[in-house]
Amino acid sequence: MALMKWGLGRQKLRLLKRSSLLLKLLAIVLAVLLFCEFFIYHLVISRCNWPELKTAVHDGGQEPVLRAMFLADTHLLGEIKGHWLDKLRREWQMERAFQTALWWLQPEVVFILGDIFDEGKWSSSQAWADDVQRFQKMFRHPNHVQLKVVVGNHDIGFHYQMNRYLVKRFEKVFNSERLFSWKGVNFVMVNSVALEGDGCDICSQAEAELIEISRKLNCSQKVQGSGQCGGGQQLPLSAPVLLQHYPLYRTSDANCSGEDAAPPEEKNIPFVEKYDVLSREASQKLLWWLQPRLVLSGHTHSACEVLHAGGVPELSVPSFSWRNRNNPSFIMGSLTSRDYALSKCFLPFEDTVLTMYSGAAGFLVVLILAHFECLASLFLLGWNLLRMHRTRLRL
Repeated sequence: MALMKWGLGRQKLRLLKRSSLLLKLLAIVLAVLLFCEFFIYHLVISRCNWPELKTAVHDGGQEPVLRAMFLADTHLLGEIKGHWLDKLRREWQMERAFQTALWWLQPEVVFILGDIFDEGKWSSSQAWADDVQRFQKMFRHPNHVQLKVVVGNHDIGFHYQMNRYLVKRFEKVFNSERLFSWKGVNFVMVNSVALEGDGCDICSQAEAELIEISRKLNCSQKVQGSGQCGGGQQLPLSAPVLLQHYPLYRTSDANCSGEDAAPPEEKNIPFVEKYDVLSREASQKLLWWLQPRLVLSGHTHSACEVLHAGGVPELSVPSFSWRNRNNPSFIMGSLTSRDYALSKCFLPFEDTVLTMYSGAAGFLVVLILAHFECLASLFLLGWNLLRMHRTRLRL
C-alpha cells in the first residue's frame, strides 16, 4: 500500500513538472509574440515627436500648424508574385506601424507617395479588388484624418504599360486629387508616370492639369478678379509642397547620406531618366510651373536630400515596408503657409525582431534540455569529443 502511494506521488510530481514546463514555455512564447508583434511598435514610435516650428504671427493671430505624415512604397503584394507568408509578415508589420503611429502621433493628414500595390500594373479586376480591400483594412483611419494617395509606376505601370483603364481604376478608388489645400498649405500631387513628354493623351492631359494649377497658384498672389484669374475661389497665398512618386532629376544617389540612404554598392550607379528619376525637361517644367518650396518623392526606397536649382529642397522618402528595407521610416511634417519643419520616425528594424525571436527560441531549447536533465549529458559528450579531437591531433 505504501509502495502504491509512493508510486502515485511520483507520478503526480512528474505531471506537475510537465505542467509547470508547459506553462513556462507558453508564457515565454506569448510574451515574445506580444512584444515583437505589438509592444515594440509602441516602444519605438512613441519616441518620435513632431518637429518644432516657430509659428509666425500674422494679422494679429497665430498661424495654424498642419501636422502631416509622409510615407512611400508600401508595395502590397499581389496574387502572382506574393507568397502568403511574405504577405502576412510584411503587411502585418505595416498595419501595426501605421495604426500605432496614428494612435501616438495623431496626424491630421497622411500622404502615401506611390507604389501602394506591387502588382497594380497587371492585376486582374478580382485581384485588384482584393488588394484594395487589404489596403483599406491596413491603413484604416478615423474620419478626422485625411488619407491622400499619389500614383506610382507599380500602381498603373510604367509609361509604356500605362493606359486609361488602369489610371481610372486607381483614381476611382483613391479619388486622386491634383491640388489639395488645408490650413493655408497648398499641396500639388503629380502623376509623375505621365510626365514622359512624348505627347501621349494621358501625358498631355497631365501637363494641361499642371498648367491650370500653375495658373491658380499664380492667381493666389494677385488681386482677385484681375487679368485671367476671374472671380473664382482663390487658393491660400502659399508656395506649394510638391508630392510625386518619381524623384526630380539627379544623376545618382552618390551625394546621399544617412543610415537609410542607398547601400554603398548602389550609390554610384547612374540613374536612368524616365525610369529611376524624371527627365531633366520634366523636372525643369515642374519647378518652373509650380515653383514649390518643398518636394517629397518616393520610388528609390532609400532616403536622400537634394537641393535643386533655385534652392528648392527635395526629400526622397524611404520605403515603409520591411520587404524593401531593414529600417523603414516615415516623415513627420509641421507646416504653415510660410514655413515647415520635417523630422524622421524610424520603425522597428526587422533584424532586431528576428534576433529576438532567435534568442527566445534558443532560450526555450535550453529550458527544455534543463528540464529533462540533458544539459549535463550534452556537456560531457561535447567535452569528450573535444578531448578525442585533441588526442588525435597529438598523434
